[in-house]
Amino acid sequence: MNAPFKALSQSDPAEAPLWDLTDLYGSRDDARIAADLDRARALVDEMNGLQGRLAGQGGDPASLDAALDRAISLYEQASDVLGALGAYAFLAASTARDDAGAQGFEADVREKITAIATPTVWLTLEINQIDDAALEAALQAHAGASRWRPWLRRVRAMKPHELSSELETFIAERGPITAQWPRLFDEQLAALRAKAGNESLTLAEALNRLSDAKPARRKAAAEGLSEALAARAPTLALVLNTVAADKAMEDRWRGFKRPADSRHLANEVDGEAVDAMAEAVAAAYPQLSHRYYALKAKAMGKARLDHWDRNAPIETTAPRAFTWSQGREIVLDSFSDLGGEFAERAAGFFDKPWIDGRARPGKQSGAYAHPVTADRHPYVFLNWMGERRDVLTLAHELGHGVHQTLAADQGTLLADTPLTLAETASIFAEGLTFDRLLATAPKREQRGLLAGRIEDGLNTVVRQIAFHRFETRFHDERQKGEVSQQRINELWLTEMGASLGPAVTLNPGYEHWWAYVSHFVHSPFYVYAYAFGDLLVAALMEARRADPTGFTPLYRDLLAGGGAKTYVEALKPFGLNPRDPAFWSVGCKRLERLVDQFEALG
Repeated sequence: MNAPFKALSQSDPAEAPLWDLTDLYGSRDDARIAADLDRARALVDEMNGLQGRLAGQGGDPASLDAALDRAISLYEQASDVLGALGAYAFLAASTARDDAGAQGFEADVREKITAIATPTVWLTLEINQIDDAALEAALQAHAGASRWRPWLRRVRAMKPHELSSELETFIAERGPITAQWPRLFDEQLAALRAKAGNESLTLAEALNRLSDAKPARRKAAAEGLSEALAARAPTLALVLNTVAADKAMEDRWRGFKRPADSRHLANEVDGEAVDAMAEAVAAAYPQLSHRYYALKAKAMGKARLDHWDRNAPIETTAPRAFTWSQGREIVLDSFSDLGGEFAERAAGFFDKPWIDGRARPGKQSGAYAHPVTADRHPYVFLNWMGERRDVLTLAHELGHGVHQTLAADQGTLLADTPLTLAETASIFAEGLTFDRLLATAPKREQRGLLAGRIEDGLNTVVRQIAFHRFETRFHDERQKGEVSQQRINELWLTEMGASLGPAVTLNPGYEHWWAYVSHFVHSPFYVYAYAFGDLLVAALMEARRADPTGFTPLYRDLLAGGGAKTYVEALKPFGLNPRDPAFWSVGCKRLERLVDQFEALG
């Protein structure tokens, strides 16, 4: 499978596969859904029978150990059942955002899950009432509860921010209601159509068109998307303001001082470290994005790039298209560079119907890998168009999928990885795949491929930090009152203009493009994890370069560990210290070297 590329035919997006969710449930009417809801209720009832026994066992380490082990085990079992139900509803709905039945089913399942799970809020509250010495004595009494130590570490970290049982129950019960705002956001974007000439493009199709070789097609798609986003921006601004206000209210009650602090706590990372990373990347804008886009403008024979040229191919000929089978081959070859096990695990997603790659109306844009639960298997979601970036997206999401299968042995509660490590496998797989694309491409295509890789790096590091800075400024202003759509536009243009630099024109209409970034609504302050992960992977790739043979087993252990270790502990075997400010410069320098290489090829 390591042969050079053959002449590639035009890709047909329809050849990409559809997944089969019957491993979860056969349909929305499957009788197993009601049976599993009953099973989850029974597990929760049994667990709730232990309420009061944890805080009351402080004087007997062995009894506390047994009670802890049983309560947490039941909690995980219930999480597995409810997690599969929630995953099925979400996965089915994400391919049918225009189907009211699918959306209603997802909302109904979410409400039922919440009703069953809410009575379990006592568990973490009671765990955090246990004295530190008593808890440690119980964990050392025998092996039962000690296996939960990493999960308990995360639970104890939340102790200063926990509220009363009544308030925690209230917050949990209102979750399905607040989730309707992200639902409204998704439905707005799923219904969006961008007019481009005689065509009507979905959001995914319009964004994909921005990498078209023909300038007129890029411009038409961008202007059509700007018009479509402008029409929906008032509604999406309301959604964004409401999500931010709801988050601010909960943060205030919990005692978080800054809007991003709750995310930092969940990621087990210091906010100061994230600030330092963001400042380091922003300081590198001139050497990275500003310099590159000026070089790209020159290569394209333009004084400045229009914003729709940012990801455009440099060559005027149509870019290389990839069939689904070719994308599969390239990605699996890349995974095999880390060893047979990585390729075998990735191949399982193709051999079984675990991937939904076919783009179609009603399917939401973007890509993800859903782990479901540790006792099931992940599913991969993307919108395949046959572009080079789709090959890299496939590698990215399969990186997540392989990571999820490796960590599954930890069990659902311990397999969950903080965002600081969650993007490691995905970005690493993407990097390996690009290296293979570049190494096997004809020389005439290497500059275009290198440009694409730089742009992916800029999108992952520079663009995501610009998103983070925009999001931070928006949330800061939202604490003083509702932020108008016009002001949101201004914040967006300020941060994106600073990141892109003077060689890129932000054409009229671009001020509304914040409106399609789903992370702002679904996962506030998630975006910095991409930059964090990319810069972390750059350091790991340098470690692999120094010792390829010794790297693979250490890397496998890192992924298989799931969330058992903090990112600082997980990186220690590689001799890497992310608390050292110099750590972040490695990734920026690596990207800068690619820009040097691009300039030399010009």
